[in-house]
Formats: sequence, C-alpha cells, structure tokens
Amino acid sequence: MAAQPHILYIDDDPTNRTLVNRLLSSYNFIVLEANNGIEGLQLAQKHRPDLVLMDISMPGLDGYETTTRMRTLAGLAQTPIVAVTAHTTKGAREMALAAGCDGYIPKPIDIDQFPHQVIAYLEGRRETISTDEREHYLGKYSQKLVERLESKILELEEANQRLQKIDKLKSDFITVAAHELRTPITLVYGYARLLQKKTAPSDGNLIEHGSVADLSTRIYYSVHRLSDVVNDILNISLIDADEMRLEQKPVYLSHVVQAALNELDPNKNDRTLQISVTGLDALPPIKGDERRLRQVFWNILSNAIKFTPDAGSILITGWVAPQPESGPAIPEFRPSTWESGQRSVVIMVQDSGIGIDRSDQQDIFERFYIIEDTAYHSSSKIAFKGGGLGLGLPIAKGIVEAHGGRIWVESQGRHAKDSPGSKFYVLLPLD
Repeated sequence: MAAQPHILYIDDDPTNRTLVNRLLSSYNFIVLEANNGIEGLQLAQKHRPDLVLMDISMPGLDGYETTTRMRTLAGLAQTPIVAVTAHTTKGAREMALAAGCDGYIPKPIDIDQFPHQVIAYLEGRRETISTDEREHYLGKYSQKLVERLESKILELEEANQRLQKIDKLKSDFITVAAHELRTPITLVYGYARLLQKKTAPSDGNLIEHGSVADLSTRIYYSVHRLSDVVNDILNISLIDADEMRLEQKPVYLSHVVQAALNELDPNKNDRTLQISVTGLDALPPIKGDERRLRQVFWNILSNAIKFTPDAGSILITGWVAPQPESGPAIPEFRPSTWESGQRSVVIMVQDSGIGIDRSDQQDIFERFYIIEDTAYHSSSKIAFKGGGLGLGLPIAKGIVEAHGGRIWVESQGRHAKDSPGSKFYVLLPLD
C-alpha cells in the first residue's frame, strides 16, 4: 500500500463526503471528493487514485454507469472500486459487482470498521459472484441501461422540440419588431433630414453647437445608426429563412473593398492604423450582388479595425485559386456549393490585432455570439474593442454562402498584449 494513498469518493451528498473525508484523513489518506459521476471520472483521469468509493444513487450518471465507464479509461481498469451505498435490497450487491465494482459497503457506514474495510480493499481484497449470477445481473443491468437510454432520448427530443419552438418565437418576434420599427424610423429619418437642410446656415458658416441645425444633424445620424441595426436584424432573418435575394451582375472586388474602406475611414476618426491593399486590381470580376458584398467586407474590415490596437496594421490581398488546394488551407466544401477544380477568388484580410481564441473561431459566425464581456459593450464601429450585436460575421457568412462561397478565420489565439492577429478569408467562385 502506498505511503499516503489517494481515495476518490464520489457522492452527491455533501454530508456523506464530509464524514468520509474526516474519517479517512485521520488515517493518513488523501481524500478527493466529487459530487457526481462526470466530475468523478474527470478527477479519476487526472489523479489516478489508489481506490474509488462509489455511491450508487446519483443524478446524471449513477454509480453503476460511472463504474462501467471508469473501467474503460486508461490506467483505471484495475483500480479497486467499492460501492458505498444505501441500496441494500436483494440483488443490490450483485448488481454493483456485475457493473464492475470490487466491493460493497452498505450505508450507514460503521465508523469504527470503515477505515479497516478501505485498507483491506487497498491491500487486495476483492468480492466476487458466480458466473451464473454475473450473467443474470448483467442481463438486468443491460436492460436497465436500454430503458434509461430510451428515457433520456425521449427527454432530449421533447427538450429539442421546446427549444425549436422558442427559437422560432424569438426569430418571429425579431423579424416583426424590425419591420414595425422601419416605418417610424423612416419618418424620423426623413423629417430630420428636411429639418437639417432647412436649418443649415445659408452662408456656409459652421453650425453653432446646440442650435436647431446641430440638434437635427445629431438626430439624423442617430436615426441612421438605428436604421443600420434594424437592417442587420432583417438581414439575419432573411438569411435564417433562406430568402436572401441577390441582384447578380459583374462585380469588381477591388471597388467593393475600397468602398468599404472609404466608408469606415479609420485614420480620419482618431485611429492610427496602417492599411495596405495589394493584388485586388488584378482580380477578374465575379458575378454577384455588389451592395451585399460591400456589406461583407465592411463587416470584416470593421472587426479588423476594432480589434487592432493603434499603430497596428491591416493587409487586404487577393488572388485567383484554380483549385481548392491552392493558396492557404481551404476547408472542405459541400457538394451543393462547390465543384472540384472550380476557379475562385480568395480575399484575405489580415490584421495585427488581439486575435481570436481557437475555441471561438467557429462560434463567431453564429448570430448574436459576442466574445467581449457585454458589461463593457461599446457600439462604436471603429473604436478599439468596440462592440456590436454579434450579427456582422453571421450576415457576412450568409451573404458569402448565398454566392456559393465560404468564409473562415485563422488565428493563433487571443492575447491583448502579444497581438497574434487574425486572417479572415473570403472565397467566391468565378464560374
């Protein structure tokens, strides 16, 4: 027996865990505690205990199932597992041994005998049952597992149906609310624009702060911003419903990217970034919707600007990929949207920003997914670490896929000081 054996005790009752911990600690054992089967499996893999004490009645994975799973884990197949349980009905001991336990101690435990029972199992004691008993109880155990699995599947199906219903209600509400907001926004937008023109100084002088002209201008730009938010919500609802319509015509991506940069114009808005554009003028035109593609690159560039600190750099470059294997690594395409050997245009937006954790690189293309803590949310489109609704990249993904293309990101991780940067790729078919 080891000088100071490690005992893992898995029990959902904290009172039981406290009692066993105090009792065994006084005998120079190191006791690890887990309050459910999943946590117990994780601790067992991490610490490789010398003995496992297993409660049977637990939520989630019960003691039988946890024991069976533990026997399949590397390095734990021979670890003694002892059932410590209030299950004292006929067949409870045999069921525990059939599931993989090496011993059985009924509750309530005898505090005088319990440490010596644990020591006996550490020194090699093993309880057994006959072959016929094992086969009988294994059959009952298998039936129990199938019934439990059936019950869980039904629960998951019901939960999934409820979630789908809630998701549809939420999507319907968002769509209806966005449509309802468009009418008053249009009216306020139009009247603010008229008021702005009527009150603007006719002599070309600067608008006085706090004047009607100044206030109407502020209203105009605020409503314009609100209109952008509503349009984003409507766009994501069109994408979710697969109802986005494209106005197809020849599009030069160099013009599209430049238009997005001109609109964002970070260097004229208190940001000092070095932005370079290479290779786009040599790209052939693609067939697509120019307005929506401009939105794609506006969203990507806005993110690159927001998450690149001042004095950082952004590179936009493009090339023609004759096959999916050329250029950087390109994810596998679905047969419905990609044919082997199809020519495509790849646009890469590379920044020297704070990067994106690998665990977030798929999720950032899901609607409403926000990496930053929303408690520090800022709605600026270009300010460092400015936030948004979490719709920019999902909209970009929906538009790109509506063109038969793909969008993805590569980053070594996220670090505010080291700035590992990110590379966003947009692939659009030429044919």
